[in-house]
Amino acid sequence: MKSNQHPHHIAAKEQIHDDWFRWREKDKSEQEQVSRPSLSYWKDAWRRLRKNKLAMLGLVFLIVLIIMAIFGPILSPYEVNKGVLSDQYQAPSSEHWFGTDSHGRDVFTRTWYGARISLFVGFMAALIDVTIGIVWGGISGYKGGRTDNIMMRIIEILYGLPYLLVVILLLVVLGPSLSTIIVALTVTGWVGMARIVRGQVMQIKNYEYVLASKSFGTKTSRIIRRNLLPNTMGPIIVQMTLTVPSAIFAEAFLSFIGLGIQAPYASWGVMANDSLGAILSGNWWTLFFPAFFISFTMFAFNVLGDGLQDALDPKLRK
Repeated sequence: MKSNQHPHHIAAKEQIHDDWFRWREKDKSEQEQVSRPSLSYWKDAWRRLRKNKLAMLGLVFLIVLIIMAIFGPILSPYEVNKGVLSDQYQAPSSEHWFGTDSHGRDVFTRTWYGARISLFVGFMAALIDVTIGIVWGGISGYKGGRTDNIMMRIIEILYGLPYLLVVILLLVVLGPSLSTIIVALTVTGWVGMARIVRGQVMQIKNYEYVLASKSFGTKTSRIIRRNLLPNTMGPIIVQMTLTVPSAIFAEAFLSFIGLGIQAPYASWGVMANDSLGAILSGNWWTLFFPAFFISFTMFAFNVLGDGLQDALDPKLRK
């Protein structure tokens, strides 16, 4: 039986069906996009950080540095403080990858052992600075008024003291050691962190959810811990990435001038000091490797800090 429908009518119906099908698929796709949860603050920050190639280069270098600092001295067949005088000043080779120093000690082993000390000092100093800075700055910014005024005057007094002079005086009085270096670096090192935390807390404490917690009688410590600190973690993390390289450089400098880690223990600063005479005789590798790792470690932390500052900035979030 022949159809009475005109071919144009059939084509029109097929076009309507196709349009309806495409509209349905588009609407379904839009609904899926609406129902799909948006990226969290930290996931979005990580996504933006990965786009920063220089920051990722710094992060990869620091991860490799930490791994080698842990396992490098263990994997090396040479001891860190023992050498053979007949092997002194050997150039880098398959036997000694970074060469040997004036006492015939393996520079490769000592470099990674020095990385342990430098990273330990840097992270411990940053951790102590963050802890004191969060407590001091959080209380000062949240309480305000007379409490804030007194606490900030104390910070201004400490901030006015010459940082390096205070560190050197403490090392002279207490004697050079690893624990003394950490204490000396953190006596006034937490001041910058406290000022950053105070500024963030003063801005956030007038938000509605904080005022609501106050109205329900929530304790001050709980408000600071649950409401204020999570919203200040971005600037705190960025400040930490700047505190660590500062402490590493300070330790290397103090060890270089004889007030830090003492020989024969390995430290990048001690290795650089021991290499001053060797560099004049052409044994460049004794100074090159500790100087390279000091410089590149500071560079890696700084570019990572810049990348984190951009990634954690809520104004740049899309």
